[in-house]
Amino acid sequence: MPSQTRVATGVPGLDEVLDGGLPPRRLYLLQGAPGSGKTTIALQFLREGARRGERCLYISLSETAEEVRAVAASHGWSLDGVDLYEAVAGDLQDENTLFQPAEVELGERMSGILAEIERLKPSRVVLDSCSELRLLAQSPLRYRHQILALKRQLALNERTMLLVDNPLPNDPDVLLQSLAHGVICLEQVSPSFGASRRRLQITKLRGIAYSGGYHDLAIRTGGLRVFPRLVAAAHRGVPESGIVSSGVAELDALLGGGLERGTSALILGPAGCGKSSVASLYAVAAANRGEQVAMFGFDEARHATIARTRSMEVDLERHLNAGTITLQQVDPAELSPGEFSQAMRDEVEQRGARLVVIDSLNGYLNAMPEERFLNTQMHEMLAYLGQKGVLTLLIMAEHGLVGDRLDSPSDVSYLADSVILLRFFETGGGVRKALSVVKKRTGAHESTIRELKLGRGGVKLGQPLTEFRGVLAGVPVLGDGGSGGRA
Repeated sequence: MPSQTRVATGVPGLDEVLDGGLPPRRLYLLQGAPGSGKTTIALQFLREGARRGERCLYISLSETAEEVRAVAASHGWSLDGVDLYEAVAGDLQDENTLFQPAEVELGERMSGILAEIERLKPSRVVLDSCSELRLLAQSPLRYRHQILALKRQLALNERTMLLVDNPLPNDPDVLLQSLAHGVICLEQVSPSFGASRRRLQITKLRGIAYSGGYHDLAIRTGGLRVFPRLVAAAHRGVPESGIVSSGVAELDALLGGGLERGTSALILGPAGCGKSSVASLYAVAAANRGEQVAMFGFDEARHATIARTRSMEVDLERHLNAGTITLQQVDPAELSPGEFSQAMRDEVEQRGARLVVIDSLNGYLNAMPEERFLNTQMHEMLAYLGQKGVLTLLIMAEHGLVGDRLDSPSDVSYLADSVILLRFFETGGGVRKALSVVKKRTGAHESTIRELKLGRGGVKLGQPLTEFRGVLAGVPVLGDGGSGGRA
C-alpha cells in the first residue's frame, strides 16, 4: 500500500505500476515517439482530475483546441471540466526581423502560459509538447531556464504538471529528464509481422518504489490501458490444496490419484494425438463440480473446439453457454504477452478461475517478441497461478508426428510440476495413441504406458502395454528381445 497521498492517473494499470499513483505537486515528463500514446495518457490524466472535481488545464503548443477535442471524441470522451489553452505559433502575427525568435516568441509563449495557469489555478496541468519550447529556445541554457520557471510556479502553487515530449531518435534529452521528478517513457515497436506493439517504462521516480522494467500497453477506443508486468512475488499467499480429478478413473490412477491444486501439468505430444481432448476433459470435470475454468486457445478456433468435444460426447458447449467455462481465442499477432497475462489475471482474480488451460504454448511462443524470454515469463506466470491455488494445464505440440525424432520448440518441461506424454505408435497395421506420466513432483504415479482411445464416450485408457517395448519411439516390438517381430 502507498505510504503517502498519490494523484491517480486515470490510466488502468498505470497506478499499479506506480504503486498507487504519482506523488502530488511535482513535475513529470512523459516521453515517446509520435503515435506511442502520450496525448491519450495526458487526456486520461486530466479527465480523471475533472472526475474528482479538480480544475484541469491542457496547454497545447502545436495543436488547436479543435484537434485536441477530435482526439478525445475518437475515444468517445467529453472534455467537460478540462480547460484548453492554445499557445500555438498562430498567436504571433507579426514577422520580427530585429530580434531572434527565442527573445520574443519564446518569451511571449511562456508569459501567456504562466498567466493562464495563474488565472485558472488548476491542480493538474498538461503541457503538450516541450518540443516547441526546445526549438524556440535554441540553446540548452535558455530551455532549462524556462522549464525551471514552470517548476518554481508548481512548487509555489501546489500543482501537478505533466510535460509531454517527443525526443529526437536516440536522444532522450537527459537535461529535461534531470529536471523532472519522474520520467515515463513510451515505445512503439513494429514487428516484421502483426500489429505494432507498445510498451511503457518508468525510468525515474524519486522517493517511491515502483514496478520497473517494461510493461505492455494497448490503445483502443475508450482509452489506453497498461498491463503491469507479472511479478509472482507480489502475490504470495497460502494456496488452496487438494486433488483435482479428470473424471476418468484410469487417468486419475495413472497420475497417482490426480493432479494437485496449485501445480502445473505439461501435456506434450505431436499434433493430433489428443492433448487438447485430455485438457477439455479436465475443464468439463471441473465445471461439473461448479468450479470456474478459463481456457485460452491460440491455435484451434472456438467452433472447432466445440465440434471436437461434441464428437466425444464431452459437454463443453453447455458450460460455455452457462459461463462456467470461458474460452478466449487468442491471436498471437495482435495480443502482446502482457495483455495475455492480464487477461489470465482477470480470470483468476475477478471470476475466481480454479483451472487454467493454455492451448498451446506454441502459439504463446509466437506471441513473444524474443524467444529467450519465454521461460522467464512462464516461470512468473506458473508461480503466480500456483500461489493462487490454480491448476494450470499447458499444452505443447512437438515437431513431427511419429518416431524418435520429435522435438519441442522450447523446453519448459522443467518448469511444470507434472508432464503427461502422448505418442502415436504403429501396431496391427494401424496407428494408435499412447499416454504415460513421466514426471510428477507432488507424489507417486504409475510408470506404465497405456493406450489412449478418443471417441464417443470421451477419453478412455486401456490396460498397460506390458507386452510391447518401444511404444514411445512409435514402432513397438513384442517382448524384450524383439523375437516376436514388429507388432
